[in-house]
Amino acid sequence: MKTENNLPEIRKTIVLNAPIEKVWKVVSTSEGLASWWMPNTFEPKLGKKFVLHAGPYGDSPCSVTDLEPPHRLGFNWDKGWHLLFELKELDGQQTEFTLTHSGWNTEQASVRETMNGGWESIVKVKLPAYIEA
Repeated sequence: MKTENNLPEIRKTIVLNAPIEKVWKVVSTSEGLASWWMPNTFEPKLGKKFVLHAGPYGDSPCSVTDLEPPHRLGFNWDKGWHLLFELKELDGQQTEFTLTHSGWNTEQASVRETMNGGWESIVKVKLPAYIEA
């Protein structure tokens, strides 16, 4: 979605060779998120505040905004961003996973490009490597 002062959201979708319950556990627990993305203090509770430990970029404050196990998890992140993970069961053995990173304004164009490339690697390489191992 694009409005006058905003850039388009980043959206990455992949089909994972794992049942939805396994994918949900990896994308909705502190340990799971740390295994493919970054260390954190996440707890799956609506409204819960937590921190993403982004290494050299410092700690980022977040809060859980959407929680519909095992299909949807969303949270506000740092600079007005919003992340949404959506899971769709395909056949009992495969799960479609979509990440949407929104909240980009025009001043963040270069950061958005960097993050788009990062999400490509994280969602399409790191996440399946961990889940399908």
